[in-house]
Amino acid sequence: MSLPEKAFPVSWDQFHRDARALAWRLAGANGEWKAIVCITRGGLVPAAVIARELGIRLIETVCVASYHDYTSQGDLKVLKEITPTLLENGGEDVLIVDDLTDTGKTATIVRAMMPKAHFATVYAKPKGRPLVDTFVTEVSQDTWIYFPWDMGFTYQQPISDGQPG
Repeated sequence: MSLPEKAFPVSWDQFHRDARALAWRLAGANGEWKAIVCITRGGLVPAAVIARELGIRLIETVCVASYHDYTSQGDLKVLKEITPTLLENGGEDVLIVDDLTDTGKTATIVRAMMPKAHFATVYAKPKGRPLVDTFVTEVSQDTWIYFPWDMGFTYQQPISDGQPG
């Protein structure tokens, strides 16, 4: 598989550092989160890191399928709803976590479910950024992020191979 022109591969170490940086920002935003709602599947890993760092024990999922072939977004489908008690009062004091906001389509659906919740992502693209309250890194809309759970280890050809000198 060849990488697109604007590829942003993220290692496990880098993702962990970025998720911890997001936790630092969230620690200053509110002292008492009553729960995390993570958007699966991408939100599971950062939610675990943030829950550990902020001492949050209640973690819920909302399951939304948007990428069906790993290259383009298809129709959005809510596969699992949020527990009704967390939806009370518009999700106030609840933290919504995802790995990335891309087009904002998934964020729009979840934001409508919990309009008073705080929405946080590790990475944000310009189209989805207005829907997010807190994020760590912005990347261009035409950049494809390769998350560590989608990658494997492979041999890398040295730059000097095949080059005179």
